[in-house]
Amino acid sequence: MPSAFVSPIALRTTRLFTTLSSSVRSTSFAANRTRRVSYPFFTMATTTDQSTQRETLPHGFQYDLFVIGAGSGGVRASRIAATHGAKVAVAEYAPLGGTCVNVGCVPKKLFVYGSHYGHDFHDAQAYGWDVPKASLDWPRLIRNKNAEIERLNGIYGRLLDRAGVHLIQGKAKFVDSHTVQVGDKQYTADKILVAVGGRPFVPEFEGSEHVITSNEAFYLEKLPKRVVVVGGGYIAVEFACIFHGYGTEVVQLYRRDLFLRGFDDDVRKHLAEQMQITGVDLRFNSVVKKITKLDDGCFEVTTNKDETIQTDLVMYATGRHPYTADLGLKEAGVTTGQNGKILVDDWNKTNVNHIYAVGDVTDRVCLTPVAIAEGHAFADTHYGNKKRNVNYQDIPTAVFSTPSIGTCGLTETQAREKYGKYGVDIYKTSFRPMKHTLTKREGEKVFMKLIVEKSTDKVVGCHMLDAAAGEVIQLVGVAMKAGATKADFDSTMPVHPVSAEEMVTLRTKEPNPQ
Repeated sequence: MPSAFVSPIALRTTRLFTTLSSSVRSTSFAANRTRRVSYPFFTMATTTDQSTQRETLPHGFQYDLFVIGAGSGGVRASRIAATHGAKVAVAEYAPLGGTCVNVGCVPKKLFVYGSHYGHDFHDAQAYGWDVPKASLDWPRLIRNKNAEIERLNGIYGRLLDRAGVHLIQGKAKFVDSHTVQVGDKQYTADKILVAVGGRPFVPEFEGSEHVITSNEAFYLEKLPKRVVVVGGGYIAVEFACIFHGYGTEVVQLYRRDLFLRGFDDDVRKHLAEQMQITGVDLRFNSVVKKITKLDDGCFEVTTNKDETIQTDLVMYATGRHPYTADLGLKEAGVTTGQNGKILVDDWNKTNVNHIYAVGDVTDRVCLTPVAIAEGHAFADTHYGNKKRNVNYQDIPTAVFSTPSIGTCGLTETQAREKYGKYGVDIYKTSFRPMKHTLTKREGEKVFMKLIVEKSTDKVVGCHMLDAAAGEVIQLVGVAMKAGATKADFDSTMPVHPVSAEEMVTLRTKEPNPQ
């Protein structure tokens, strides 16, 4: 039978919010298809405004800053602006923290941790431990995850409260370029910041009503025995590895030759090889034509190759679109681009001088730390007398696949386009990590690659796969921001024995391309 999913437990986000019901209910995705166009699974709340702050400031508006959306970027901008002395309000209709805290980075990383234990129990035998056969209590994982998310929601609420930010519960939309409506009340502000984030996108096709997205995957009532994951971005790759780690039979479909478009080609190929070795069924150049619900409640997926796959669950991770459709941007005069993304300049300003946008709602880099940095820089610039913006060069990032990816700077293709076909030197290595010399586990081979500009010896790209790739690439990012050269890497004393020491012991250049 297909796995159902449940809505999260009640989340106490702030003392301004009405306490939601703590009951958990099960439902089918098909019956709640329309939830994808709003924040999934969270009760839409009525506006809460216990403030009587209706007086206007010298500029003629109620607030210096009104922020729409209390995710990572919105909360940071609100809090910092308020600590600089601005009068700030933020509107949010879902639990605080946005995608990252509720249905993104945080619960995803918890799932990643959990997915590794099955292998760890098995690997322990090689180190002398006899571990009784383990069993999985999936509902307990979901309960524990929900409790942690609730704790984080509360922290965000307290941060805003302590900073003096006026938190308004409800869905906000523009009335005009200086006025926002939440429920039946209107608020005016000198500046307005849009930080509403994005949502998963699922294309319409025959049977698309049967699929789930990453949002629903975090609230599955049961772990499915079989899953088809559709997509080739980092969310699809991560969930394919998560489900596989928990023991689910996974088929991943992607419409192009190789997943993770935009990442270094060597990294993409290496990860695909490792995932296939572990048993993930990767099917590239495959497009879903239709999904049929069977009499037993399972699903049959038909591809463009006329292949059929029977499965308990189909998860789509085929991109994200910003939450701009119902924001009233037209009334405010704000220009949008592809898929409704808000177009901004180097200072996150829209085409309307006093309206700004940060995070995934814009046409920039969709990463939580970037949204936070943009929100902080915005607040410092406008309210802290510290004019600055975000530098998007050499952003370190990770994909929590198995093994994990860490990447910073240019890919080899990008570097050769920028510096010339023969303008860069490539150093790379691949090996079995020391941990698995005893376990003999396959599918977790380490890969490391440095890309060096010849004329300056500067390291312009670093790419790796390793269990600790996310941790390592953070500090590599510091070195690259500081302009580290290959000579700097070479002169650094290695830590032994760790996989990362290979980063400072790479000596052999790869041959130049023909």
